[in-house]
Formats: sequence, structure tokens, C-alpha cells
Amino acid sequence: MNLPPPPGPPPRHHVLSVLVENRAGVLARVASLFARRGYNIYSLAVAPTHDDRFSRLTIVVDVESAPLEQVVKQLNKLVNVIKISELDPRDSVERELALLTVRATADQRQQVVSLVELFEGRVLDVGADELTVTADDHPSRLDDLEELLRPFGIVDIQRTGRVALPKLEPGSGPGRSSG
Repeated sequence: MNLPPPPGPPPRHHVLSVLVENRAGVLARVASLFARRGYNIYSLAVAPTHDDRFSRLTIVVDVESAPLEQVVKQLNKLVNVIKISELDPRDSVERELALLTVRATADQRQQVVSLVELFEGRVLDVGADELTVTADDHPSRLDDLEELLRPFGIVDIQRTGRVALPKLEPGSGPGRSSG
């Protein structure tokens, strides 16, 4: 039985969660594989898991440059790869962290602070005519924040790249009882 495609625009990226052995050189081998194949990595985040024998890579790959089946097939050939999962944005929780230094004269400072607070962000550093702010949210919301701050003048920006985990089953979250 063929199901209709999900509503909304087609995805521009594949989000892969890759569990690997936490060993020196694993990240270099993964990055090298993508470079050799000409796959464009949109973002890459890596950190150890709750079990320090393993690390999780969240790799966001451009759909145009990398057919999903090929990416998975190539990653599975790497010895240190334990498990690969594609995370559907509708069935996962995604976050990204952004740090931005924004021009803000004394007259504009409160406007910038108010915008950042709307995105549940905060001010980290204050200079004479600049503020460094942070926010963590879904990547599309950080895009929105960046656009709203652009007219003030973004001096510098650093974003971590997307991290993601599958959504939990309803009723399995903290503070919920199953009966």
C-alpha cells in the first residue's frame, strides 16, 4: 500500500543520528567519507552519550547532494559505526544553540533585549555599543531570531548545529504516570 507523502514542503535535509564508538579518529573518518563522496554536511554535532564508550553524531546532510540510501550504506561500512537512524522532524525533538554579538546603542539596547527574551534567550555580555546574546531553540526559530536582529547589525554569530533525539511516546515523559 502506498501512503501519500506527508503534508508540508519536502525536506531540504536528512537528519541522521549516528551512534559510534568513542575512539580517536572516528569523526575524521566520517568527515572524510562525506568529503570523498561530495556530500554536503549542513551541520555536524558530536558528543559522548550517557555511556562513555559511545558518541552520538547528529549529521544534517543536504538532500540534493546526498541520496539517503547512499549515505547510510557508506556510513555502515565504517567499522566504528554502531547504529544509524534517520530522524523525521515530525517525530523528533531538535535544538540548536546560537551566540550572537549584536550592535545596540544605549537607545536600542532594550529593543534587542526584548527580542532576545521573546525567544527565551538571554544577554551574556554587554559592551559600550554591542551585546552578546544566546538562545537555544528549534533551528527555524533561531533563523527567525537572526532575521529580527539583522537590522541592528550582527557583528558575529556562532551556531552549534542541530542536535536531535526521537520524540518520546505519549505518557512516557517526566512526571507522568502510566496508570
